[in-house]
Order: sequence, then structure tokens, then C-alpha cells
Amino acid sequence: MPATRNERIEAARLRLEQAKNRLRQLEARASQEERKRDTRRKIILGGLLLDAAGKEPRYAGLISELLGRITRTQDKAAFADWSPAKPADRT
Repeated sequence: MPATRNERIEAARLRLEQAKNRLRQLEARASQEERKRDTRRKIILGGLLLDAAGKEPRYAGLISELLGRITRTQDKAAFADWSPAKPADRT
């Protein structure tokens, strides 16, 4: 027996809601992956910059200048005891 018009409408509404939910999940997953990539880039770049600061004074100066731009107290605290590592003697 064919479904009534109201049953077909309800079935279509259900499929629409399911499709919307799948779309939201895919968008959330894509957003999460992009945040992870962004965080990884920041970690790698920060590590490179800190390493360079220990080897070349110009990078240490750049980091000091950038640290002066920090405004949040908790962010400043993360660098309270930071200083560039001294380059090893190359004699």
C-alpha cells in the first residue's frame, strides 16, 4: 500500500535532518583538523625560532621584541624565566 502524502513528507523531513546532521559532523571534523594543523605549524615554527635565538643574537632580539607585545598575564608567565640558550663554543 502506498504511503500517504503526510508519511512521505515526514520521511523526507527525517532524511533532511539526517543529512543536516551529517553535514554538521563533517564541518566539525574539518574544523578540528584545521585547528590541529594550525597548532602543529605554530609549534614547529616556535621551536625553530627558539632554536635560532640560541644560536644567533638577532633572533633572540626578535623574540624579546615579540615578548614585549604579550598582554595577557598567563601568557607572560609562560616566558617569565625564558632566556636564549648560549651558543656552544666552536673552538
